[in-house]
Amino acid sequence: MFDMASTAAEHARLREAVLMDASTTLHLNQTIARTADDVYAFVHHPANLPKWAAGLSAGIRRDAGRWVADSPVGEVDVEFAEDNPFGVCDHVVTLPDGTSVLNPLRVLDDGPRCDVVFTLRRRDGVTDEAFEADRAAVVADLESLRRLLEP
Repeated sequence: MFDMASTAAEHARLREAVLMDASTTLHLNQTIARTADDVYAFVHHPANLPKWAAGLSAGIRRDAGRWVADSPVGEVDVEFAEDNPFGVCDHVVTLPDGTSVLNPLRVLDDGPRCDVVFTLRRRDGVTDEAFEADRAAVVADLESLRRLLEP
């Protein structure tokens, strides 16, 4: 017999075990009812970050040929992958302490719609609470992107 309470408890236990693993990688996705080309063109342009990625940028500007964002952790440099036909929007964020973090981001074609997939990797020393906050921020950002771009 299916026991909903024990299934929920097991899910919570497994989720906790995943969050405690310092090498955790999550692939967070959002389906958007727009073509991959449309979404890629918007996402790949750093000036659009403040419109949908509050977890990264409250504002962004060009400074001496680089993109500088006002983030929750202070001023960060943001460098996107070169323009490409594959939907790759990977970007490196250089934190105020000089640490560079690669953020894999893909726009995957699915005909009249697409999937946007962000890979969140748990860095060494990140607590369960901080990793969960990062996860929630990425999910919220992807949902903001969907609301912004869908007709």
